[in-house]
Amino acid sequence: MENPLDIELTEEIKEALQNSNQALAAEKIQEYLEKGKNIPLNIAITGESGSGKSTFVNAFRGIDNKDERSAPTGCVETTLEVTEYPHPNYPNVTLWDLPGVGTMKFPADEYLNHVGFEKFDFFIITSANRFTENDVKLAVEIQKMKKKFYFVRSKIDENLRAAERSQREFNEKNTLAQIRENCIQGLQKQNISSPQVFLISSFDLHLYDFHLLEETLERELPEHKRKALLFAMPNISLEIINKKKMAFQEKIKHYATLSAAVAAVPAPGLSVAVDVALLWRH
Repeated sequence: MENPLDIELTEEIKEALQNSNQALAAEKIQEYLEKGKNIPLNIAITGESGSGKSTFVNAFRGIDNKDERSAPTGCVETTLEVTEYPHPNYPNVTLWDLPGVGTMKFPADEYLNHVGFEKFDFFIITSANRFTENDVKLAVEIQKMKKKFYFVRSKIDENLRAAERSQREFNEKNTLAQIRENCIQGLQKQNISSPQVFLISSFDLHLYDFHLLEETLERELPEHKRKALLFAMPNISLEIINKKKMAFQEKIKHYATLSAAVAAVPAPGLSVAVDVALLWRH
């Protein structure tokens, strides 16, 4: 289904050209071209020190921990200030590596004010093991501020190896379900209603729950933010690749509509100029 905003903008371009207002037409064409590229998406990654925040930031951006553009990782807290990491291919999408909740001398509500909670579209709260009292307090404060938050067990591969060593009969599927259920029950006991918990290995995003996290974010984000998220997602599955393909096809259809609208206006050279602009920018 074509976006009503795209239809409206295309009509405005056509009307401006019909009225020989080429300056306004040029402005509207520029607005059309830039509209989809400049939708910001700001994702906050938080949790206690050593919970795998930085590794998750790098994995989401499709960057190795050794890459010079990566967030620094380590066994101790390496994030002491709020640090932004733009996506290497989609700079309108930024992941923010926040200091560990337990490393700052602030209650949860002051912590959120300190890190500038208002600019984030949603929060991902990471933990290497069980979610702590600090994680829960933070989630409660985020909920009060009517922001979305999601719990991520970020080192699930390590958890599974530990489970395998401690069990005579190791069943990965049952163990994953048990870990997830234990997390949910623990959070519910601490007054987090219907917590959304995802089990993830930042070194193998195609395994476990990353696809469920992607689907949940896509479903719960405002419509105008969804494509920004989709394009920035790492290509870890055929499903994500196909979604991107469909989104690009939709974008081509919008550009074809714009080109056709401009071509219908009897102004020599304008149609070619618009087509060149579309091709040059995309």
